[in-house]
Amino acid sequence: MAVKIKLKRLGKIRSPHYRIVVADSRTRRDGRAIEEIGKYHPTYNPSVIEVDADRVAYWLGVGAQPTEPVLAILKKTGDWQKYKGEPAPAPLLTQAEKAARPSFEALAGEDEGKGEAITQKKKAEKKDEAAAESASTEA
Repeated sequence: MAVKIKLKRLGKIRSPHYRIVVADSRTRRDGRAIEEIGKYHPTYNPSVIEVDADRVAYWLGVGAQPTEPVLAILKKTGDWQKYKGEPAPAPLLTQAEKAARPSFEALAGEDEGKGEAITQKKKAEKKDEAAAESASTEA
């Protein structure tokens, strides 16, 4: 029985999520798997790759063959280089945690004292122009 490490597709039509699974090579892409050993979410920015390195090393050691997409993922995580005895690649980028947005009350304390709108109303501008015109005609 040939064992493959391959991707199992999950998710909606336009938002795919994959599980990295160990399965018999004769099973369907999304069929029954022997074991799930990781996750891959390509639509996130940066993409999420989670691999159980111990289980990958075990399955590669007993002869499981990774498919091309899984091989690329394993090369990025460094598990393939560890298995082959090569130097490890640079670490993967991780998504930086977003800074908490300041609350409305915290921002309100800074704006005290302004009290007026930034843009003036159009009626006030027309009255000012009319007063300026009448003042220039009187002079």
